[in-house]
Amino acid sequence: MQHSLIQPQKPDPIRAMGIIALNGMFDEHDAEGVIRKAAELFGDKLAVVSSFGADSVALLHLVSLVNPDLPVFFLDTGMHFPETRAHVEVLKARLGLSDVRTLVPDSRDLVRFDPDGTLWEGDPDSCCHIRKTEPLNAALEGFSAWITGRKRFQTAERGVLPHFELTSDDRIKVNPLAYWAEADVAAHKSDHDLPEHPLFSEGFTSIGCAPCTSAIGEGEDARAGRWRGFNKAECGIHFDVSGEIAPPQIREAPMLFKKGRFVTDPFKPLGENANLKGVRYVHVPLSKVKDNLDAIRQNPHPLGLLIEASDRVEDVAEDLDRFSSVAVSFPAFGDGRGYSTARLLRERYGYRGEIRAVGDVLTDQIGFMARCGFDAFAVANDATKKALEKGELAEISVYMQPVGLTEVPVGTRPFLRKPAEPVARRP
Repeated sequence: MQHSLIQPQKPDPIRAMGIIALNGMFDEHDAEGVIRKAAELFGDKLAVVSSFGADSVALLHLVSLVNPDLPVFFLDTGMHFPETRAHVEVLKARLGLSDVRTLVPDSRDLVRFDPDGTLWEGDPDSCCHIRKTEPLNAALEGFSAWITGRKRFQTAERGVLPHFELTSDDRIKVNPLAYWAEADVAAHKSDHDLPEHPLFSEGFTSIGCAPCTSAIGEGEDARAGRWRGFNKAECGIHFDVSGEIAPPQIREAPMLFKKGRFVTDPFKPLGENANLKGVRYVHVPLSKVKDNLDAIRQNPHPLGLLIEASDRVEDVAEDLDRFSSVAVSFPAFGDGRGYSTARLLRERYGYRGEIRAVGDVLTDQIGFMARCGFDAFAVANDATKKALEKGELAEISVYMQPVGLTEVPVGTRPFLRKPAEPVARRP
């Protein structure tokens, strides 16, 4: 029997055909044909992601011609122009889009990392991650592919964009407008009398969140108004594991197993001389946290905590809510201290963030780890990876030690149970 932690994955149909062969099947401007092929391949596992910005109407119009009932995800960051929200309603009605889903950031992340709404000023990457990448990743659970409106002419990084991308999270990104020029977008909107975004006529040719979007001047690139003054060209939802747009072929497989599949890990190793006031998406060893507690508390970015086997989680109990992930080290298969750490985090301190097992994580341990509160596993062992990919974890039906506050192991350790009524002593 399979453990409940596992959700077996069906073979991706794109692999059988070959991503390169698929890209070769389509003419450079056959955008509607690309969407139709994606709908045929992926069915109800296909979604559309749209910013409802300046050019979005062209893609959404093509989507409506193929299937107006396709799910369309709109990332409402809480910082959009009012005109953008109004444009969403206009396009829904005009194009007959029946399943537009508004995605919002986790309110707990906003309270923790951006309580005053100014994170974008000093760290737009983290702001985008909290307000866009995280909500989208959650929404895409259960989908095999998603359609984007990206085009080659927009940035240098997008200059080699194919129609179909196989990315490091094993999903397919479909880019129907990849080969379109700016003139093609304008012509399509004109030919079909499609409504413009209200701000387009005011010089906003690429529209995102209000604080990070400005009008462009004469002769400027169409996306020059995005993140003006920052060394930034992408919001983050199109970054691959390396921080760049994925090539047509998949990169090295992700090593983090979470929610029944291997996923891209946003956390990176902590540099030796890293500034703890400014780092983000790293696991900081508990010893460093204790020695640099003020810097950790002042850091506005998402951070993780690394607990070694000999560490005492009690030493940072008051600051656990500061961390979005806690990595617990297993230095050897027979070292069980990490199980106790996870139980302390969940049962005594009520920690609700991610708890990941790192180090010597093997197949036989994962079911027991999950019972103790682990929900993510950094797997390096090849045999364990294969077992997880195939869903070959044994069910745990008998155990000697209960976990949590209500679990009682049936038929075990009866000598520890108190009788219902007092037993009279013999004279």
